[in-house]
Amino acid sequence: MKIALVQLRAEVRGVARNGEQLLLTLGIPVLLLVFFSLVDVLPTGTKDPIDFLAPGILALATMSTAMVSLGIGTGFERSYHVLKRLGATPLGRPRLISAKIGSVIAVQIVQFAVLIPIAFALGWNPPSPNWALAIAAVVVGTMAFAGIGLSMAGRLPGEVNLAAQNGLYLVLLLLGGMVIPFAKLPSGLRTVAHALPSGALADVLRDALSDAGTQPGTSWVVLGIWAVVMPIAAALLFRWD
Repeated sequence: MKIALVQLRAEVRGVARNGEQLLLTLGIPVLLLVFFSLVDVLPTGTKDPIDFLAPGILALATMSTAMVSLGIGTGFERSYHVLKRLGATPLGRPRLISAKIGSVIAVQIVQFAVLIPIAFALGWNPPSPNWALAIAAVVVGTMAFAGIGLSMAGRLPGEVNLAAQNGLYLVLLLLGGMVIPFAKLPSGLRTVAHALPSGALADVLRDALSDAGTQPGTSWVVLGIWAVVMPIAAALLFRWD
């Protein structure tokens, strides 16, 4: 247990020292939340933009940490043969994986501790939020995005993985219903958006926190499929070296 805690601290410190990961995991969600809440340029269809944005930005923060931050960091560790060396130490692979999961949870706690008060300060006042359901959605979403990030990190060279993670992040951000409503997308893209894990997570969070989901039942099914399939894919595809 002590070895795992030491590795957990090392993982968290690694994220804290990485400026790019900090920008993705905390800086960009905060910037988007504040800017688009104060500058009403998005076609949110709500009286106050923060009502639409807050759940979507929480989904974005989950994706940033579980997919991009974890995927990029793990990809470079694999390219530099760090994972292979750590897996051969007394730490072992199970505790290494546990430490990485723990670091994702730690960063998410910080993200939500920052984002939720900012959202309330900007005027977000959900009438009857179901926080338990929202937490469940974040857990399932984390599994889905971590599976995607690790699938890429376990196969691609470090630099290619970096570009691929950031490119996919942008696509999922724009098509995932996080800052642009599904209704404003062309019909073909709308169908794709509903099938993406980002779109599903944003929809179920919006339903849980603001009772404004477009098709929450279907979105739970979609998110659940991603959460099952992608970790299995990661386990099958991942190469430690």
